[in-house]
Formats: sequence, structure tokens, C-alpha cells
Amino acid sequence: MRNITLGKTGIEAPQNGFGALPIQRVTRTEAVKLLRAAREGGITYFDTARAYSDSEEKLGAAFEGMRDEIFIATKTHATTPEGFWKDLDTSLKNLRTDHIDLYQFHCVNQCWAPGDGSGMYECMTEAKAQGKILHIGVTAHKLQVAFDCVASGLYETMQFPFSYLSSEKEQALVQKCKEAEMGFIAMKGLAGGLITNSRAAMAFMAQYDNVMPIWGVQREKELAEWLSYMKDTPKMTPEIEAFIAKEREELTGEFCRGCGYCMPCPAGIMINQCARMSLMLRRAPSKAWLTPEMQAEMKKIEGCLNCRQCTAKCPYELDTPTLLRKNYEDYKRVLAGEVAV
Repeated sequence: MRNITLGKTGIEAPQNGFGALPIQRVTRTEAVKLLRAAREGGITYFDTARAYSDSEEKLGAAFEGMRDEIFIATKTHATTPEGFWKDLDTSLKNLRTDHIDLYQFHCVNQCWAPGDGSGMYECMTEAKAQGKILHIGVTAHKLQVAFDCVASGLYETMQFPFSYLSSEKEQALVQKCKEAEMGFIAMKGLAGGLITNSRAAMAFMAQYDNVMPIWGVQREKELAEWLSYMKDTPKMTPEIEAFIAKEREELTGEFCRGCGYCMPCPAGIMINQCARMSLMLRRAPSKAWLTPEMQAEMKKIEGCLNCRQCTAKCPYELDTPTLLRKNYEDYKRVLAGEVAV
């Protein structure tokens, strides 16, 4: 497996990053075991965030005393200087470290810049001057905001959803980052669970010499799969190309990635599952999608207020109420036996 250097940061690591969002769902003992196994297997880039409940604390417990062996990236969702410094201090404490390799503004709705009146970018430069952070990055879900951040020249890295289902515009973003010598970190490499072929996903990423994918890992089986690619890195073949082409034909277009940024819903709808139920029934068939509990969740769609708060908050600018109704109609057909899964 090749090493990737993240733009001008000098951060160099195998093209196989560890996304630590899912470890908030397991015990500390399980998380520490997973994280250390990842390091022993050759992974050195670890991504977390202040917003991921106790994920940072678990990284701190796993890697205390091993700080020079890994790179840690974390994020702040703060929108005020006061919130920024509070988040940074908390992250340093949780991670049991005196510095963060890459500190990122999390899921921004605008390009924070010096002199914009917010004071946010000035916080980053001050934290860097103090040695508390080494590099400044940004994560985004809205494409235009991402392009704005790249064009600004203010950030050393861009983290954005990227997979073999990505559009030409999203692929153009990767190229823009390369031209700007800006590191590109690919989140949602499995498109929120819609991609189930990890070899194809890895082969796609391996085509790019400037992309660091971060795979969300929660189970030992998942970790073993990604670690197996350290020595046997999948390469793009005609067979994988044909498979990806078929996947794109089926999935390209407007679909919910399940990120949950639209939540909570005033009507109590579990939008991040219900708005993509049709795809999940086809892509990851499970009786769990058809339980009485899930049927009750889907039925809540009937109470949609059409307030469009979800649409306003959706980073992909989807027409979520329409997606919900479409998925509910498909779901009812499945329950009635009209459609096989």
C-alpha cells in the first residue's frame, strides 16, 4: 500500500485511515483493543471529532504514551471563539496529548476567513502559534462551500464525502485540491453503507495519489478487512470497473447518505434511515428493516409536516420530504409482497 502525503502538511501515512466515529458505539475496552490493533496492523492516521461523544477519550486511552507513532485529526463544530477554545482544551484533555496534528472546522456552512468578523480563523492561527495544533483543516458537506475553502488558500486539508458514487463535480474537487497542494481526506467512502464491496471501494481510492480515505470501523471483522489491504491493496481491474459502472447506474442521483445532519425531525421521523429505506432493503437486506418497530418508524412519515427544516439542513440539498414519501410507498409495497427484497 502506498503512503499518502496530505498536501503541504507533511503528514505522511498509509492510504488507509481509521475513522473513529463508530467507536463511540462500543465499550472503552473494545475501542482500545480495536485502535491498538489498527496501529499494530500499520494504520497511523486516526480521525475523530469533539462531536463524536466519547470517541476522543477512547483514542486517548488507546494511544497515551504512543503519541509519536500516530497522527490524530479532530474537529470543532464551534461557531464562536469561546466555543473554539473550549472545544480545543477538551479535545487535548480527552486525547491525553499536548498537540493535535490536524485540527479542522467541522461541517462548515461558510469559509471562515481572517477579518470576516467571526474571529474563528484567527483562533486557528493563534492555536497553531501556541503549538496546540500543527495544521489547519476544514470539513464540508456542501460542494460550493468546499470549493470556496479550496479557493481561499487558507486551509491545508479538505475533508469531504467521496466514493465511487461521487459526481464529476466532486471528483473535480479532488483535482482542485491536488492543484492547490491541499490534502484531501475522503469521508463516507462507503456512501453511508450503500457500498458493500470494500475491495471495489479501496481500488477506487487507490487510483488517487492525493486522497486519504478514512473508513469507519466498529468491529474486529471490519478492521481485519481493511488491514488485509495493507499488503494486498486492491487495484482497478476491468472486472471492478464493470462492477462500479453497474453500481453507479443503479445509485447515481439523489439519495440519502444517512449522515443525520437533518435531525431531529419535528414530527419524530427517523429521517436518516427512513429516507433511504428503499436502497437499504435492496443493498443490505435484513429482517430488521421489516420489524414492527421499523414499520412504526416508517409510518411516522404520514405525519410529515412538510416544514422543510430537513431540506434546509441537508448538506446535499436533497428534497427530503419527497424522498421520505417515495421510500414509504416503496416500503408499503415490500410489506404487501408486491416487491421482493
